[in-house]
Amino acid sequence: MAKAGVAALALLLAACVPASVGQANEDAALNDKPIMTWPDLLTRAKPASDATIRYGEDPLQIVDVWVPKGQGPHPAVIMIHGGCWQTSVAERDIMNWIADDLRSHGVGVWNIEYRGVDRGGGMPGTYEDVARAADLFVADGAQHGFDTGGIRIAIGHSAGGHLALWLARRPALAAGDALRGADPIRIDLAISQGGLPDLRAGAASIGHACGADAPAAMARGDYARTSPPEMPVGTAREMQFNNDRDHVTPPATGAAYSAAMAKLGVTVPMEVTPGEGHVELIAPDSASWAKQRAAILTALGRPAAAPTSR
Repeated sequence: MAKAGVAALALLLAACVPASVGQANEDAALNDKPIMTWPDLLTRAKPASDATIRYGEDPLQIVDVWVPKGQGPHPAVIMIHGGCWQTSVAERDIMNWIADDLRSHGVGVWNIEYRGVDRGGGMPGTYEDVARAADLFVADGAQHGFDTGGIRIAIGHSAGGHLALWLARRPALAAGDALRGADPIRIDLAISQGGLPDLRAGAASIGHACGADAPAAMARGDYARTSPPEMPVGTAREMQFNNDRDHVTPPATGAAYSAAMAKLGVTVPMEVTPGEGHVELIAPDSASWAKQRAAILTALGRPAAAPTSR
């Protein structure tokens, strides 16, 4: 990630920290250590993917492929980064550390890049990119040693959590819908890592770090096709992981989505980890990531074995 991207993420996190000294003191009393900041993660030595492939002509229409050691075919997850749906805020490489961790546990990763609202994305461009990149996993994943016909998992952080949930709901869109496509990938489990699933709420928000313009551009008023709480209910299982000190997407955000789904008869469990924030959700040594990794391995029917060296 460029230095400008690190700075943008640092400013984003700073903007979300409570200004109240009393609140900060209360947090400190409840937690012995500070929550992670973006530089705590992004300045670490960055693992590298095994390949980068293209699904379109735009420089952002690419996928990083992470392949485990040993004989395939390997199970794999489709991964979607966040960054307020804005390329200038974050790109796919903020997910490198957990992608490497999954790879070390025998799980491949299909890490999607896409055009943000500031790079020609939004509605419909971002959805077209995510859909096309995910469908390519089915078409070409086997060439990279992946089991494309088994359990399919989509996982996304922050704004990427919205996109992972959207991808899981996509097959339930009306036949003939351009966003659905003729043969959309079937997702069996969608995992939201401190996600922002409700675009309508985001577009109406005041003072949120992501602002209201980006979620509004992601919907263009068409919430029934873009915002998971208002989309047709699909067949995929959904899970949410949130952290209690996340000031970007606090647990209340996830709880609101679970409550909305419960009214439709759909159970969306949410696991809240105490003492961690937004960054820890994608930090490989955090308690919250350990829970997510365990959920992924369990869904794939694999033991939570020790990582393998490369």
